[in-house]
Amino acid sequence: MNYKLFSLLLPLALLAISCTDEPDDNKPIVQDTLVRTAGIYVMNEGSFNGNNASITRFTFSDSAVSGDVFMQQNGRGLGDTGSDLAIYGSKIYAVVNVSSQLEVMDARTCVSIKQIPLFDGNQPRQPRKIAFAGGKAFVCNFDGTVAVIDTMSLTIEKIIPVGPNPDGITLAGNKIWVSNSGGLNFPDYNNTLSVIDPITLTEEKQVTVGINPFSIVPDNYGDLYLIARGNYSDVKSRLQVIDAATGNVKHTFQDFEAINFSIAGDIAYVYNYDWASGISSVLMLNVKTETVISNSFISDGTVIQTVYGIAANPVSGLVYISDANNFTGNGKVYAFDRNGKRKFSFNAGINPAGFAFLNEKVLSGKD
Repeated sequence: MNYKLFSLLLPLALLAISCTDEPDDNKPIVQDTLVRTAGIYVMNEGSFNGNNASITRFTFSDSAVSGDVFMQQNGRGLGDTGSDLAIYGSKIYAVVNVSSQLEVMDARTCVSIKQIPLFDGNQPRQPRKIAFAGGKAFVCNFDGTVAVIDTMSLTIEKIIPVGPNPDGITLAGNKIWVSNSGGLNFPDYNNTLSVIDPITLTEEKQVTVGINPFSIVPDNYGDLYLIARGNYSDVKSRLQVIDAATGNVKHTFQDFEAINFSIAGDIAYVYNYDWASGISSVLMLNVKTETVISNSFISDGTVIQTVYGIAANPVSGLVYISDANNFTGNGKVYAFDRNGKRKFSFNAGINPAGFAFLNEKVLSGKD
C-alpha cells in the first residue's frame, strides 16, 4: 500500500465519553444504572475516491447492528472518505474529507440536520478532524485552516489560518491544539502545533514538535500525547509527550513505532502496523508514569489482521479495536476488557476508523 495515501486515510480514533458499562457479550442485558451508554457509532472511511463512506450503529440493549444507518435514515450516501466522527450535545458530527463536507445529524436517529460545505471558493478545504469548546466546533482543514462553527446556528463563524495540512485537533489547557503535518509537502514535512485561543478565535503561537505530527490527545496530568509520523523512511513514527503549559516536548518514546492511540484514565492503548511482517500489535502505556506496562494488550489469542482504529471507554474499561482486513472489503470491530480478552464483536463497513459513544441521556432526549 502507498505510504502517502495511507497517511491521508489513517484514522483518528475519536472517543466521546459515555457514562456506564457496555454489555460484555452479544446478548441483550439489563442494567440498573440510571445513566448508561446506549450504543456506539463507527465511522467507516470507505475507499479513497470510492464515495462510499458510511456509519455503522451498534446498540447495546439488543446488540443490533445497522450497517449503514446514515443511508437508511437519509436515502443518500455520506460521501467520499469519512475522516472523523464525534457527538457534542444532541448532535453527531461526521467529517467527510474528500467531499469536503461536515454532516450534522441528530445523535438519536442519525437523521441529517444540516450539511455544511467547507470550501474556499470552488476549492475544497478537505476537512480532517473535529474538536469542541464553548459551544463551537473546530474543524481542521488540509488547506491550512481551522473552521469555527457555531453549534446552535450551524453556521461558519470564522476561518483561522494555521500551519500546512493540519491533521489533528484537540482541546487541552483551555486552548485548541492543531497538528500541522505538512503532509502534502513530502519529503519536507512540517513539525509544528498551532495553539488557538477558543475565545478570541486567533492563533496565539506555534510550537515545535516531531516531524509530520498527527493524532493529538490530552491526558489528565497536563500533557498532550502526540503521534509524530516521521518521513516513512529513516525518521520513524513516534509517540511524544508535550507539556500543555509550555508546548515543549517532554519525552519521545524511542522503543516502538506508533500509528495511533486512545487514552482512557491512566492508560494509553497504542497500536502499530509492521509493514515488513504485516502484523499489527497493541501496547499499553501508563500516562502518569510515562512507562510501557505491556507490549501485547490482546491476551486471548484474537488475531486482528490490520488494526485501523482504536477507542477506549474510561468508564466501562472496554477497548474497541477495528480491523480493516484488506482495506477494500468490510471491516470488523472487537471489544476487549481491561485484561485484553475479547467480549464481543460486530461487523462494520470499509475501513472502520472513528468511534463515538451514544449516551442514553442523549438517546432519551434529556441532554
